[in-house]
Amino acid sequence: MTIEAALIKPVVDVLLALFQQGSDLKLKHNAQASVREAIRELLQANPDENRAAARIAIARAAGILSEDVVLAEDMLQKHRATKARTRGKSTTGRRRVPSEPVETDTPARKPPAKPGPGTPTSH
Repeated sequence: MTIEAALIKPVVDVLLALFQQGSDLKLKHNAQASVREAIRELLQANPDENRAAARIAIARAAGILSEDVVLAEDMLQKHRATKARTRGKSTTGRRRVPSEPVETDTPARKPPAKPGPGTPTSH
C-alpha cells in the first residue's frame, strides 16, 4: 500500500498542475477577449467608458500586459480627454447652451426713431 500511495501523489500533482495551467489559459483567453471587446466598445460612436475600463481591468488582473491592453488604455484616456474638451458642444462645434452676453466698450447704436402721428416730416 505504501508503494501505491507514493505513486499516486506525483500523478495527482501533475493532474492538478495541468488543471491549473488549463484554468490559467482559459483566464488569459477570456481576458484577451475582454481587451478586444474594450477596443471594439471604444471604437463605437458613443462608447460606454465604464464598460471599457472594466474590461481593461479584467485583462490587467489576469496579468496580460500586451500592446493591446496599452492600446485600449490609451484609447480610453484619449476618449475621456476629448469628451471633457468637447462637453456642451454639438457636432458642429457650437455651444448648445446660450453663452453669456459679451460686454463691449462701445454702446449699442439705437435705430432711428420713427416719427409719430402728427409730427411734420420733410420731403
